Amino acid sequence: MADQFYMTQKGYEEAVERLKYLQTTKRAEIVERIAEARSHGDLSENAEYDAARNEQSANEGEIAELDYKVKNAVIIEENEDTSVVHIGSTVTVYDDELEEEATYTIMGTTEVNAMENIISNESPVGAALLKHKKGDVVTVAAPDGAYKLKILKIV
Repeated sequence: MADQFYMTQKGYEEAVERLKYLQTTKRAEIVERIAEARSHGDLSENAEYDAARNEQSANEGEIAELDYKVKNAVIIEENEDTSVVHIGSTVTVYDDELEEEATYTIMGTTEVNAMENIISNESPVGAALLKHKKGDVVTVAAPDGAYKLKILKIV
């Protein structure tokens, strides 16, 4: 895992809230389901018990990951500078090959939302755009080959 995780103040607060929920409410619900499944007797053929234990394992994994990210969070200040792309920027780009525009908001890894075009600063597109200016053409090193994007607008 990375040593630092860039987050906005809002993203940090949401991560802390999610962590608290996982550690208290969800953990207690899972323990209750395990106890209920145990009361049904033979654990070797108890699908409810197995499912609850798997859910417990997944929950504990998510807690560990989120705890690590929160502890290593770097809160990024809101930045009004639109001269260069930085974390928090909304960037409109043009892809010559596809002949289309796309708009992305670049955030830290914990605040990514592909459905809303919020991408990570560590993603191929996010990393390529960082520190570039309007009018620059950047090369995105994607898994299936490099391609170029022209920066049209930075907000």
